[in-house]
Amino acid sequence: MMKKQETIFKVFIFGDGGVGKTTVIERFLTGVFNTSLRMTIGVDFRIKKLTVEDKNVTLQIWDFAGEDRFRVMLPLYVKGSKGGIFMFDITRYSSLKNIADWMNTVRSIENDIPILMIGGKLDLNEQRCISTDDAMEIAKQYDFYGYGECSSKTGQFVEDIFSLMTRSIMEKQNMI
Repeated sequence: MMKKQETIFKVFIFGDGGVGKTTVIERFLTGVFNTSLRMTIGVDFRIKKLTVEDKNVTLQIWDFAGEDRFRVMLPLYVKGSKGGIFMFDITRYSSLKNIADWMNTVRSIENDIPILMIGGKLDLNEQRCISTDDAMEIAKQYDFYGYGECSSKTGQFVEDIFSLMTRSIMEKQNMI
C-alpha cells in the first residue's frame, strides 16, 4: 500500500509582545495551558502533523517575538511562508497600534498568502476593550483572510484557528 504524500506548510504567527502567541501554539500542540512560558526571544519553531480532507499536512509554526528589537528579523521568517496569523489581545487596544507596520513588512515579502487576524484572551471577555465588530472592521481594512477569537487558557476555538489557517492555505493552493 502506498503511503499518502505529506505536505509541509510554513506558517508564522506574529504581533506585539504579550498577546498570547506562544501560549496559543502551546495549547494547539499539547492541549495544555502553560502559565510558565517565557517571552520568545527572536523566533521559535514548532511542528504539528494533521490530516485534513484525507491529506497529511505538517504545519511548521514559526512563533515570532513581538518586541521591537526583533522586528528587523521578521522578513527572514516570512519568506517562503504559506500562511500567517496576526494576533492581538482583545483586552489591550495598544496591541493593535503596530498593525500597519507588521502588515507592511509581511506584505512586502509575501503579498499573496492567507493571513488571519486573531484576538486572543477570549477568557477575559468581560475585560474586552476591542469589540468583535471593531476588530472585524480592522480585519477588512487590512485585507485579512478571516477573523477569529480564541482563548489559550480554556482552549476555546484554538483548534478552529489552526484548522481555518490550514484550510485557507489548502484552498489557496487548490488542494481542496
